[in-house]
Amino acid sequence: MSAEAKLTENTRSRETKYTGVCSWDTGASNQGGAVEVNATDADDRSTANGELRYSLTQYGEVSAFEIDSETGVISCKTNTLDRETKSEYALVVKVQDMRGMASGSTATTSVTITVTDTNDNMASFTRKVYELQVPEDHKLNEKIGTLELEDRDQIQNKEPIFTIPSEHNRMFNIELSPNKDGNLLLKQALDYETKNSYTFTVQVRENLLFPADNVNSAVTKAQVNIKVLDVDEPPVFSKPIYTFNVMEERMGNIGVITATDPDRAKKTIRYSILDKDCPIGINPLTGQLSTLRTLDRELEATHRFQVKAQEEPSGLESFVKVDIIVDDINDNKPELVVDEIFVCENDASNTVIGTLRATDKDDQPASFSFDLHSGSSNFSIKDYGNNTADIMVKDGPFSLDDPKDYTVNVRVSDGGRPVQTSITTLAIKSCRCDARRIPTQCKASAQMMTMSVHALIAILLCILTILVIVILFVIRKRYQKDSLANIKNSGDIHEQLVTYDEEGGGEMDTNGYDVSILSSACNDGSLLRHPDRHPHPSLYAMVQKPTHPTACKGDMAVMIEVKKDEADHDRDGIPYDTLHIYGYEGPESLAGSLSSLESSSTGSNLDYDFLNDWGPRFRTLAELYGVDGPDYYHQY
Repeated sequence: MSAEAKLTENTRSRETKYTGVCSWDTGASNQGGAVEVNATDADDRSTANGELRYSLTQYGEVSAFEIDSETGVISCKTNTLDRETKSEYALVVKVQDMRGMASGSTATTSVTITVTDTNDNMASFTRKVYELQVPEDHKLNEKIGTLELEDRDQIQNKEPIFTIPSEHNRMFNIELSPNKDGNLLLKQALDYETKNSYTFTVQVRENLLFPADNVNSAVTKAQVNIKVLDVDEPPVFSKPIYTFNVMEERMGNIGVITATDPDRAKKTIRYSILDKDCPIGINPLTGQLSTLRTLDRELEATHRFQVKAQEEPSGLESFVKVDIIVDDINDNKPELVVDEIFVCENDASNTVIGTLRATDKDDQPASFSFDLHSGSSNFSIKDYGNNTADIMVKDGPFSLDDPKDYTVNVRVSDGGRPVQTSITTLAIKSCRCDARRIPTQCKASAQMMTMSVHALIAILLCILTILVIVILFVIRKRYQKDSLANIKNSGDIHEQLVTYDEEGGGEMDTNGYDVSILSSACNDGSLLRHPDRHPHPSLYAMVQKPTHPTACKGDMAVMIEVKKDEADHDRDGIPYDTLHIYGYEGPESLAGSLSSLESSSTGSNLDYDFLNDWGPRFRTLAELYGVDGPDYYHQY
């Protein structure tokens, strides 16, 4: 242990002054540490007046310290200083000139000595037994509990070292806390169902340079009892990831996914696949995987999805990834690969006119072989056994004037299991070539025709769809034409005559008008003609009008009302448009003028010949709509 002595204040008495600082190790001898106190005197130091002597007064704690009278060095007389027992000492130092004689002048000051700390105490457990509880799902490398220590040394001098028995140090670990206590950490996952308690002894020690003050009283061993608490855990799969292989184009079972309840309850597990479009299905009770449809490696070689395992009835769930690798089978026919082939008029026998190759979508290595499916009098195929073959001239001659086209049916086999074979018809053009066999003129020949059944079905469906659309369109047009003809021939076509005292609801305001008059006009011959050929009252003019309270009107309004009443009661007059009186513009009217005088249109699609059947009173109306009129009514 080391100590430091400081002069806390400077005292000047007459002409005397001194200061001093001291530090030492209390474990050493009394000469191991000292502080020198210095005083000054203005008198001549060569005379007795300037010679100083130092001493410790009885007012200070002088039992452990002494001072050199001539040098002023304060030293320790003992090596048993203990900061934990007494950490500070106060001394009073006196200095006197005249060599310390009673007649000399004196001065005093106080010196405070602080004992600093060293690691001379051993860490000690505060308890002999520590009881801890931890749930089985406790996270790794997180604190389970704290093993408190007691150490009288200051914290910077505490250096405890913990030791856990080897059979438990793989499961637990101890790290120092900020207060230099021991934090117990979990290194491996706990499992209540496997082991629900742990008991072990922890030791603590410190590396000290000399025997500790509390060597006989320190508690350096403590027992730790850990109780594992049961937690309802989610299902646990037997593997972190599942991988299965399945042959393409085959249906059946693939493999089994297994998950169990880690708790003692062993609850029921139900399985499901999250991907709704997955071609793989799973039995919800057994976890058996099976194909829902055939798989095609050429379209998708690996199917990856997640399986969920859920406990019932707690609902705890876990997920695992599953990879389905589709193994290849020889299910694709080889496809012929060939450049454009032509034959020259002067080609001799065994002339190579083209090279044949093939491809296969299957993953298996193929060994292609080529031959003629049907015999040919003009051409032959030479297979080299290395997945290539040549088409050669067998016999000629060839001529552009020959009307027939030259074709060969080439059969290709891939040599797999099972063997897949394709037959392709190749068209061979006949050409006139130069000396270097470069064609200068060729006759058009049939192109190689290869079309799958699916393509033919798609073309036929498109043609059928177009035909159905055309037939429906024609039927609709014909129905519209027949409907228009029926409307023209019927007597139900009429116009609705309305009268407005104000412009209000537009087309919505048609409740107060009787239109049955016009409907019956075409069916009642007495209204159109009469045997005596004299004009009769027209029901067209008899308009039903709603009754409205009379408003205050001016002279102009009264005159208009009189003229309107005369027109309404004139049975022999030609019908005119209704006279409208507007008190205000209706807020809901979206239409413009409703006058039929401005609504004539030569572009109308309707035939108004039926107006000629309504009599002379409709002559003007018929003429407005383009009906040949004046001579037509001579019979009336």
